[in-house]
Amino acid sequence: MFAELSELLGDSVEWPQQEAALPYKGKLTLLGATKTDASFLVHHFLSFYLKAGCKVCFLALLQSFSHYSIVAQKLGLGLTTAKERGQLVFFEGLKVARDVLFSKQQESAEPHPFQFISGDGSSLRGLYDFVRTALSSAVGGDAWKCPVLIVDDLSVLLSLGVKPTDVLDFVHYCRVTVNSLLKGNVVVMVRGSDDSEDEENELLAKALRHQSSRILWAEGLATGFCKDVHGQLTIVRRSSWEEKAEMDLQQVYQYKIQDRNVSFFARGMSAAVL
Repeated sequence: MFAELSELLGDSVEWPQQEAALPYKGKLTLLGATKTDASFLVHHFLSFYLKAGCKVCFLALLQSFSHYSIVAQKLGLGLTTAKERGQLVFFEGLKVARDVLFSKQQESAEPHPFQFISGDGSSLRGLYDFVRTALSSAVGGDAWKCPVLIVDDLSVLLSLGVKPTDVLDFVHYCRVTVNSLLKGNVVVMVRGSDDSEDEENELLAKALRHQSSRILWAEGLATGFCKDVHGQLTIVRRSSWEEKAEMDLQQVYQYKIQDRNVSFFARGMSAAVL
């Protein structure tokens, strides 16, 4: 995880044992990116929740396990070890999609998480059942803290032919299970489209913005590439009746991605400028 980002968000892996004290318990966090690569946000939350002792179900729809594992090692975390001890349930979407498309095996009676690829519809019931089964075991016997679902990223489902309404239904059922029933957290990534005509992606992003308790949206610089400032991050904390806040809290920072860290600073306050 990136210490500076945790500090900006007010998160800490040194959570008290009482579940009521967990930060953003039962909440949806939306990660987004426009004209830039914001994968560092996904790596941050994955490493953060694993180091915090949470049971994590990670739907990796964009990259392979080896990719996430290499980055995690740079952050001092072993994903293979987390899988072996049952803390991490890793769904490798690229591999599963290939198996569904090119496998000659007969269809199983049990719903496949990616069965919609070879089927007629775009229902994500099988994928939801996978998430529910993976995280339900985190309540009761396991020694892990709150269950967490991380998805990278939902935009891939649209590319695979899933309707935006079905993706939103999937998020809704995951929130009911993880947020409401299991008292855990959900983190999803949606990458903004450079094409203004991509109505489905825009619809998905706008709908999730309204549902999220916290939004982290990365954008490329309007002035173009800069070696000392890689982008701008907007953090929005949505108001809620529980916190008795009247307005959303919005903070804007610029950032620079390094090999093992990400540094943040106020706009125009880069060391290169000063």
